[in-house]
Amino acid sequence: MIWEFLGSALLGLALSWVALRSLADRLPPARAVYPTGALGALFGACLTHAALGTGQVAATLIGAVSVGAVTLSLLIRPRGRRLAPPAAAR
Repeated sequence: MIWEFLGSALLGLALSWVALRSLADRLPPARAVYPTGALGALFGACLTHAALGTGQVAATLIGAVSVGAVTLSLLIRPRGRRLAPPAAAR
């Protein structure tokens, strides 16, 4: 079980690295992306492990990567769209 969680954390970090390499202009700084990917993958591993039980290592890691990717996708900002300043600042 500990190897599943360690593997899922490493997969979450790898997923964060890939996201930063491909979407660096649309993501917040790396100090926010790496923990988000790792913690999302750990949550996905816990969730999948609780749902499927022991002995399902491959499925647990797939669940970890899936939830980690979804968590990282929440950090992506829209491209080229700037928010207008609030009315009080004008």
